[in-house]
Amino acid sequence: MKIGLYFGTFNPMHVGHLIIANHMAEHADLDQVWMVVTPHNPLKKKNTLLDDYHRLQMVHLATEDFPKIKPSDIEFKLSQPNYTVNTLVHLQEKYPNYEFSLIMGEDNLKSLHKWKNYEAILENHEIYVYPRISSEAENATFKNHPKIHTIDAPVVEISSTFIRENIKKGKNVQPLLPAKVWEYIDHNNFYKK
Repeated sequence: MKIGLYFGTFNPMHVGHLIIANHMAEHADLDQVWMVVTPHNPLKKKNTLLDDYHRLQMVHLATEDFPKIKPSDIEFKLSQPNYTVNTLVHLQEKYPNYEFSLIMGEDNLKSLHKWKNYEAILENHEIYVYPRISSEAENATFKNHPKIHTIDAPVVEISSTFIRENIKKGKNVQPLLPAKVWEYIDHNNFYKK
């Protein structure tokens, strides 16, 4: 089974995340996409970052009608600070019959050379890249790399930051969120302060 790992804080998970995850599940050669919720780094005080389990719950709510997209709390159980290379090793040990790939935006690919043990990641895992609007030059190191696949996915420029800021301002952001996620945020009065 081929699993694409889509990492994020998902604070909150919005329709842009869902569009990309679904596109990858349907159009890349992946059997499933796992939305890996990145835990709160205890070294960083971030008032806007909701508790890990609230963010995981929003991913559950957003993906429950999509059988190929699964929430994952795998990083909650790993020591912090965590690195993607460690998560991949852990997953490979836990699920030896699965093949894990990374899903990332073009913007993240440009900084991949700064990741811990990125060479090991590229040696053992494929990377599926979705387009982002960016003014930065492409990193030539990874151009035409056999393990990196650019997927012609929709360009989605919705950010969780924009959503949080506009909830705080009392603006209606409901169309940017899966309905059940919006209800969860509204019910719990998240991001209003």
